[in-house]
Order: sequence, then structure tokens, then C-alpha cells
Amino acid sequence: MSNRLICAGLLGAILSVSAVLPSASAAEQPPLKLIVGASPGGTTDRVARGIAQEMSSILRQTVVVENRPGAGGNIAADAVARSAKDGNTLLVSFTSFTVNASLYKKLPFDPEKDFTPISILAEVPSVLVARKDFPASDVASLIQMAKKEPGKYTFAIGGVGSSLHMATASFEMDAGIKGLSVPYKGTSPALQDLVGGQVDLMFASAVNVMPFYGTDRIKFLGVTSPGPMKQFPSAAPIGDTVKGFTSKAWFGMFGPAGMSKERVDQLNRAVVEGAKRESFVKLIEPEGGTVVTNTPEEFAEFVRDDIKRYAKIVKFTGVTAD
Repeated sequence: MSNRLICAGLLGAILSVSAVLPSASAAEQPPLKLIVGASPGGTTDRVARGIAQEMSSILRQTVVVENRPGAGGNIAADAVARSAKDGNTLLVSFTSFTVNASLYKKLPFDPEKDFTPISILAEVPSVLVARKDFPASDVASLIQMAKKEPGKYTFAIGGVGSSLHMATASFEMDAGIKGLSVPYKGTSPALQDLVGGQVDLMFASAVNVMPFYGTDRIKFLGVTSPGPMKQFPSAAPIGDTVKGFTSKAWFGMFGPAGMSKERVDQLNRAVVEGAKRESFVKLIEPEGGTVVTNTPEEFAEFVRDDIKRYAKIVKFTGVTAD
């Protein structure tokens, strides 16, 4: 074999290998960190870890998830607001990001000015459930009862300022009723008391109440999605009774303010592509959720509108946090 053929063969092999290996510049990139303002194991954490896996292969960059729970997500948000503007430290947040703008008397950051929206990731509706011996079996009957005796029926709140708290308040506002809110430190203890009959009603995430569907341990009165949820076919949308009512928790990604447009666009493309992948879709579906993505501009507008919407609901609750 001639030296020319040997060189040609070696060159072909080198090109073949380089096509599947990260480039030197990609391999030298620092890791991309996703900071989550919630504890490991929850929905926000699962969403973050799911999209991290997809983004890592798309960007050919190591992506790690760091949990910094506390203060309704504000600790994590503040860390990202103060981070370098290179786009290697990002926030995976949730509905409380826009709720906190009016819930907290003072925040260490401005939720609009101090962040760069990347994209929303998913939306998850909730389910209105009642104790097993609750007199009403549908939303219309519940509203009728609540209007006759304002303040009599208790709503368990699985976290003050949470999306489920806001769903409860929004339902009361739109239905023209007033219940008695009973706050808990988490959905699990709230649901436990509902099953035990200590409280009357609560809005809960699909994944928490799914094990009870088809049993006689609790009643399923309605869902907060615009249409029926396949997980709970007997529970009609609350909007069928309370016209226009919907409520969804959302999850999204932010960077600090001042990031370059090129980096923002790159991250947005990675999120949009990653969220379409079957593995990520399958991660969201058990929650009763839907994968949703948008442009940075659309997400920024969504955040502005959501802050205004929740300001009215927080005012209705009369709740504030320090």
C-alpha cells in the first residue's frame, strides 16, 4: 500500500471520529448550571432535570442542577439575578416567580428588570377535590352551598403563595364565594387531612391525587384546565360552570439581565428543541401537564401579564410575606 493511500485512510478516520466527538471549544466550555428554587423530587426539580438532560446533548455542554429552596423560590432567583451574564447560570422557576412580585413586601430583585426570560417549559393544571362525605358532588352544587353559608367550608392550602393557593383564591373570586383557608407546609399534609376529613376541599396537583381516583377516599369535583383531563374523565372543567375559569402552574427558564442576544437565542433554541423530545414530553404527561415553549419576547410579555393578574388575586387573599 502506498504512503498516499495510508495518509488518505488516516485522514478519513480522523474526520470520522471528529464528527462524533465534541469540538475542543465545546469540551472546554464551563458547565451550565440550572438553579432551582425548590427541593429535590418535586415537579419543578423534575422539570429542571429533564430539560437539563436534553440541553446537555443539544448544546454539547455539561448541564448540572442545583437546588436552592426557600422563600418561595426567591433565594434561587436572587442568586441568578446576581450571576455572571454569560448565560452559564440560569433559573428554572415556577408560578411563584410572578406571584411573589405582589405577595412579598420587598424583594431583593426586580422580577422584570433583573432577568432575561428564555422560554416557558410546561403548564400543569390542578384538580379540585373534596373529602369523601362532602355534601356536594360537583362544582355547581358546591358554589350553591358556599353562597348560602359564606366562610363555612374549609379549603386546605398546600403552601401560601403557591399556584394551588392562587387557584383557590381565583376560584373564590370568579365564583363569588368565600371559604376558610387553612394553610399547610406542603401539599402532602394538606391532602392527608382532606383524606382524613379534617378539611373540606383543596386544589391539588394531578400527580398527588391520581392514586385516589376511582376509589371512595375523596371526591373529584372538577379540573382547572380549559378542557377535560384524560386522567380524570369524570371531573368536568370548572370553566364549564364558572365561565372562563382556568388555572395552571407554569415552569420556565430565566437568565440574569444583560445577556447577549446570541446566547439567549442559543439557549432558547436548545430549550425548544429539547422540550419537543419524547423523553421530556413523557416526563410532563403524568403531571397532567402540557409542554409549552415560546420566544424570549413572548415569555417576557407573559411574565408582565402574569404579575398584573396575580396582583389582583393576592390582594383578594389579603396575604403578604416578608
